[in-house]
Amino acid sequence: MADKTVAVVTGASRGAGLGIAHALGSHGCTVYVTGRTEKPGQSPLAGTIHETAALVTAAGGEGIAVAVDHADDEQTKALFDRVAEEQGLLHILVNNAAVIRDEMMARTPFWEKPINVIDILDVGLRSAYVATVHAAPLMVPQRRGLVAFTSAPGAAHYVFGPSYGVQKAGVDKMAADMAVDFRDFNIASLSIWMGILLTERFKSMVAGANGELDSLLDIAETPELTGHLIWALFNDPAVMDKSGQTWIGAELAREYGITDDGGRQPVSYRDQHGIHPHRQFSRVLR
Repeated sequence: MADKTVAVVTGASRGAGLGIAHALGSHGCTVYVTGRTEKPGQSPLAGTIHETAALVTAAGGEGIAVAVDHADDEQTKALFDRVAEEQGLLHILVNNAAVIRDEMMARTPFWEKPINVIDILDVGLRSAYVATVHAAPLMVPQRRGLVAFTSAPGAAHYVFGPSYGVQKAGVDKMAADMAVDFRDFNIASLSIWMGILLTERFKSMVAGANGELDSLLDIAETPELTGHLIWALFNDPAVMDKSGQTWIGAELAREYGITDDGGRQPVSYRDQHGIHPHRQFSRVLR
């Protein structure tokens, strides 16, 4: 068991979570895959936790599917109770689960969107806090761990409106403040800005855009890239130097010498648009 790396990836039925879990599986990790979708057709989008878990296992790891509605604190607690019982510890937590409604991406002002787009603050922000509260006791005893939050540049500029932006900014700040409490225990907490992701949702958007979005395919990242970055961070002896900050995934890829499918080197959002994460100040008030 000492040589086994145990990870939890939330919101991994599809999209970023699926890719991250798959990549961690390729590095031999035991990955607990969470989400609500257990059967095909249960969601309008393709993908189930069991399909993701199978991909993890096929890649060389061990995928374990656990049905969790991260809006329910008790289900989240039960997940980590199970990890504690079966593994006794946890090395990596990836806080990825988020409720992203199609209406959120409509090109309309926020007051014309349904109120429930703000549910991303329940599953997407609060849920990440709750998951980390229950993950921490499994990491603290071994004095090693990594908590990674998936985020995006919408934390620093307008994307889809305030519900989306405040969630991204929120997880960046959550990672930073959790890092302060984690530091004495050698547990890193950080946030990663992912690029445009080659998910099924994005591919369907491109297909329906009559060629208007085709150029984005050249700069889009596979979801697996972020998983490989998380693995590199976990194995970096100097990862605590990165704890408490938000990092652009494309820049981490350059630093660690990681390329995406086909040998592509992702383009940094900083280089494209001059937009970058806000640095956290070191001052601590308790």
